Amino acid sequence: MGILSAPHTEACLRVQKFCFTIEPEEPLVLPAYKGSALRGAFGHAFRKIICALRKEKCLDCLLREKCIYSYVFETPPPSGTKIMRKYTSAPHPFVLEPPLERKREYAPGDAVSFGLLLIGKAIDYLPYFIYAFDEMGKTGLGAGKGKFTLGSVVRQGMPGSSGDETVYSADTKTFVSTQNRDICLSLTMDKAVGDLSSPLRRLSLEFLTPARISYDGHLTDSLEFHVLIRNLLRRIALLCYFHCEGDPSGWDFKKIIESAEKVRIIKSDLRWHDWERYSARQDTRMKMGGVIGKITYEGEIGPFMPLIRAGEIAHVGKGTSFGLGKYGIEEQ
Repeated sequence: MGILSAPHTEACLRVQKFCFTIEPEEPLVLPAYKGSALRGAFGHAFRKIICALRKEKCLDCLLREKCIYSYVFETPPPSGTKIMRKYTSAPHPFVLEPPLERKREYAPGDAVSFGLLLIGKAIDYLPYFIYAFDEMGKTGLGAGKGKFTLGSVVRQGMPGSSGDETVYSADTKTFVSTQNRDICLSLTMDKAVGDLSSPLRRLSLEFLTPARISYDGHLTDSLEFHVLIRNLLRRIALLCYFHCEGDPSGWDFKKIIESAEKVRIIKSDLRWHDWERYSARQDTRMKMGGVIGKITYEGEIGPFMPLIRAGEIAHVGKGTSFGLGKYGIEEQ
C-alpha cells in the first residue's frame, strides 16, 4: 500500500519551455543578475497591452477573474476553490530564466537569450508573452532603456517531447502554434513515495540561482531534505491545482514529509547570496537573497525523484517568476 490514502493521486504538471533571443539595437546595460530587469520590464509591458481599465490594483478590478494580466501576475484563486481560501493569489504560471552569465554590457550584434517556462493554462497565452516582449524592445531595457528587437522564440524540446521548434522569428513576424505540444510531468504520488525499492540512495542538487526556502515562517539557509520536499510539495501541488486542473487533495502530505525526514544531509556547500531588486510598484528596494551552491543527500531518495525532477523544471521557493530557485540534479 502506498503512503497516500486516496485512490486517485496522479497529477500532471503541463509545461512548455521556450528560449527567447533578443538583439540589441542600442547598448544594453543590465545588472549582473538579470531576472529583476526582465521580470519588471515584462510585467509593465504585459499590463500595458492587456489591462482594459487601467486600475492601480487588480484586487479592486471588476474584470479580475477574467483578465489575462490578472491571471498571469496576480492569479486570483477562483471562487469556490477548495484550497488557499485565505490567500489573495496563487503561484504564478510562468518562470523567467535569465542568462546565468554575469556580463552586464551588450552591444548591437550581441544576442541575449533567456528562458520562459509556461505552466498549464498559461501556455495558451504564449502569443501575449511574445507580443509583450516585442513591445518591450520598443520601450527599452536596463539602465538607459536600450532598445532591442525580439529575434526569435524557440520551443525547447524536453524529455518525452520532440526537438526544438522555432515558433516566432523577427524575419517572418508569424507565430507557429504550439498546441498539443505540452509536456506532462507525471506525479503519481503513491508510486513516487510509496515504492521504497528504488535503488537511488544518494543525490546532489546544485542551486544555480538564489533559492528562497521557507520553514516555520522564516527563510532558511539549512536545507534539510524534508524542508526541500515541503516546499516542492506546496509549489507543485498548487501549480497542478490552479493551472493544470489537477487535484492534489489525495496526497498524504504528512506521510510524505515523515518519509522525507529520514533522508539526511551528508555534505553541504550552500552559502547565502544577497540580492536586491527595486520594486516600482512599491517604490522600494527589496531583499531577495537565498542559498546557492551544492548539497548532497543520502537515504531512500528514489521515490521522491518525480517531485524533484518537476522542481528542477518549475524551480522551488519564493521569487520563481524572477528565475530564483533554479537547481540542477546530479544522481549518484
